[in-house]
Amino acid sequence: MALRGQGLRCGRARVVRLMQQLALQVPFNRRRISTTQAKQHDPTGENKLNRDFIAQQPNQKWLVDITYIDTQEGTLYLASVLDVFSRKIVGWAMADHMRDKLMQAALAMALRARQPQPGLLHHSDRGAQYTSADYQAVFEKFGIQVSLSRAHNCFDNAPMESFWGTLKTECVYRHTFHTRSEAKNVIFAYLEVFYNRQRLHSTLGYLSPEKFERVHATS
Repeated sequence: MALRGQGLRCGRARVVRLMQQLALQVPFNRRRISTTQAKQHDPTGENKLNRDFIAQQPNQKWLVDITYIDTQEGTLYLASVLDVFSRKIVGWAMADHMRDKLMQAALAMALRARQPQPGLLHHSDRGAQYTSADYQAVFEKFGIQVSLSRAHNCFDNAPMESFWGTLKTECVYRHTFHTRSEAKNVIFAYLEVFYNRQRLHSTLGYLSPEKFERVHATS
């Protein structure tokens, strides 16, 4: 679809043949290790999202999570906020720790950029980072509804899990990062230059997140 969007006509067989001639391989997903810091007892909370991964406009439903990136200097953690409507990453933050301040920074970025109206549904897992008092205090201030995945159920946050797989396969696994700073620069470019603005999504009719919002978003 990307080639056709550039006016190049080619079929699947030709693409396969050219990839074989150039010794190109499709990257594969690796097993993801959980980064959630679980509480001793699960917090109470309803799964209001209930795997309804469809939104009629931006800022109706946000998904959040955290992942890690290996570097030769040590682990880098990435927290992200994904808008279900367009699959756009609307907030993110990176640090050498996964304390709740990292998640707060990603959420703060999303709130500044998007300025959602009260009623936004925020969905996360039940990790201590997302159920801390400081993090939860933001919800009341902005009129945000809270939704929590069921314990140990990654399918309740499937689009975010899919995004992590895409990020790792298309970006992280193609690099050997010597430092966290190097990883930050590469991931920043992937998120802001490629993923949000250029990458075509099958769930969006093969549009990028930003173009999908321009074409389909309603006030």
